Amino acid sequence: MELDQLEQDLTEKISSAGAESALEEIRVAALGKKGVISEKMKVLGKVTPEERKTLGPALNGLKTRIADAISARKAILEEAALDARLATEKVDVTLPVRPEPKGKIHPVTQVFEEVAAIFADMGFEIREGPDIEDDFHNFTALNFPPDHPAREMHDTFFMNEKGNGERMVLRTHTSPVQIRTMMNEQPPLRVIIPGRTFRCDSDQTHTPMFHQVEGLVIDKETHMGHLKGTLTEFVKAFFEVDSVKTRFRPHFFPFTEPSAEMDVGYERVGGELRIGQGDDWMEILGSGMVHPNVLRNVGLDPDEYQGFAFGMGVDRLAMLKYGIPDLRDFFAADARWLEHYGFDPLDQPSTATGLSR
Repeated sequence: MELDQLEQDLTEKISSAGAESALEEIRVAALGKKGVISEKMKVLGKVTPEERKTLGPALNGLKTRIADAISARKAILEEAALDARLATEKVDVTLPVRPEPKGKIHPVTQVFEEVAAIFADMGFEIREGPDIEDDFHNFTALNFPPDHPAREMHDTFFMNEKGNGERMVLRTHTSPVQIRTMMNEQPPLRVIIPGRTFRCDSDQTHTPMFHQVEGLVIDKETHMGHLKGTLTEFVKAFFEVDSVKTRFRPHFFPFTEPSAEMDVGYERVGGELRIGQGDDWMEILGSGMVHPNVLRNVGLDPDEYQGFAFGMGVDRLAMLKYGIPDLRDFFAADARWLEHYGFDPLDQPSTATGLSR
């Protein structure tokens, strides 16, 4: 009679439990280590064998029925909780779409895409390479003498020496990819090489890590006229002007001969910088015909092949085109800056529909 009354009381409590937390309290009070049924199970060791034959099955049956009742009630409460949650989280798909926050494309990424779109229309392909280079690809193959200043610690990030005395470097330009391309592919070649480069320098217009795009053309009939025409058309397309004043000044690069820096005409009107017009000149990139020694270093005969190469700073191009005053802000991770200077992710650069917004 006592067990029947206990089962009735527990069953009523289980049925009236309105939350999973309350149901858990009932389970602990009945079936826990010190629960009422568990305490009664301990009595079995103190009764006679004849009493144990009756009391044991009765207690085990009670324990099983209460456990089943708790499980059944828990399933009901979980389903009710899920229904309540779904009712509060439902979405009316007939409502107009709310404007949601979205990311912006960084100006450096935008300029990379713009440059790639322009040169793709000229038949150039993209090549990439490692950020960490050996001396041969970064210096020697590019005709840098052993005592060239660029090899010094103040310009180059050197790694610790290996066992053989060799020191790897963070590449100081993307030109090593030109070497890798010429060694692994047969001419004719027409490629551009975008990527990160590293030098020990930091101020308003220089950062230790910056971005470059270089170009390389190797063929049997290539001359400075092709170089000048390619770069002039690029500048017109990039700055989205109908005409542009350019000039090429003699310069020196170890890996090109002859070498030239390209200037573009510009003028300032108020706070606006207008590229392509005016009487002032601005240096914008370096270029030249690939040095015969470089061709020999990659296994090409300079009497049979010739070509031209050029390189430009992507960060500087972005500053000029989009009026960004300080290069260091490119790497400041300031969401407000990116919101102002960033680009819509869906606005893909195209020479047909327009490069920029």
